[in-house]
Amino acid sequence: MSTNLPAHLAALLPQAVAAAERAYCPHSEFPVGAALLTAEGEVIHGCNVENISYGLTNCAERSALFAAISRGLPPRSFTAMAIHAPGVPLISPCGACRQVLLELMAPDATIVCSGSEPGRTRTWTLAELLPGAFDDF
Repeated sequence: MSTNLPAHLAALLPQAVAAAERAYCPHSEFPVGAALLTAEGEVIHGCNVENISYGLTNCAERSALFAAISRGLPPRSFTAMAIHAPGVPLISPCGACRQVLLELMAPDATIVCSGSEPGRTRTWTLAELLPGAFDDF
C-alpha cells in the first residue's frame, strides 16, 4: 500500500470518488468510480451502471474507457486510472476490466485503487494486474 503517491495519481483519486457518487447501482448498492487520465492531462470519469440482469452491468473502468474512445480519443493514449469503491477497504479491477484496461490503455499505464479506508491505496502496472495476458496489439 502506498500513501506517498505521485501528484498526478493523488489528484486522480478525488475524481474517482466523485465519479462513484454518480454510480447507478440499485441492485448491489456497490458504487464504483473511475478517473481516466489522458496523455494530454484530461480526466474522463466513469461509474458502474447496473442492470437487474448483472451480466448487462458495465463497470466504472470500462465506462471511462468506452467514453474516451467514443469521444474519438485514440486507444493506448491513456496513462493512468484511479478507481474508488467506498463499500470495501480496497478495490481492484475485475478480470474483464483488466483485459480491457490492458488493450485500451498505454502499456506502461498505472492503476491506483482506493476504498473505504482513508489513505489506503494500492498501485499496479497493467502487467502486474494481468500477467500472461492476451496482448497482441
